[in-house]
Amino acid sequence: MLDGDLARLYGIDVRQLKRQVRRNRGRFPGDFMFVLTPREYAFLRCQFGTLRWGAHAKYLPFVFTEQGVAMLSSVLNSARAIRMNIAIMRAFVRLRGVLASHKDLARRLDAIEHRLAGHEGQLDAHAREIQAVFEALRELMQPPVRPHRRIGFATGDPK
Repeated sequence: MLDGDLARLYGIDVRQLKRQVRRNRGRFPGDFMFVLTPREYAFLRCQFGTLRWGAHAKYLPFVFTEQGVAMLSSVLNSARAIRMNIAIMRAFVRLRGVLASHKDLARRLDAIEHRLAGHEGQLDAHAREIQAVFEALRELMQPPVRPHRRIGFATGDPK
């Protein structure tokens, strides 16, 4: 995300955002934040007609990655930045809990499946049904795959 967009999101001035980043430079390694080159900035201006020279003319913008946005919310001292930092931390805790529950479920499924493998001769028909349930559960535990949207106009002609 660009520094100007984040400044509006946090309800502060772009100069204040950049000042805080410069004061805390050690918190923003290259994979958290970088500065656009003049060529990248010119390309960006060609892609988005909304960028005005007056708004971004003096200095090249900072660009923040996902981790950089999280770090930025902990560096800024506005009330909105504090609320966002708290929300980000809560989201990380929830995500960690969901991932841990999936790992625990997968571990339990593996243990049950291993026990059933030893009783294949005795539970042949039931083992196949239980194996099908395990496979269905594993499929449900996988994140959904979204099809890519095609870019362009639909002509109505099937090809």
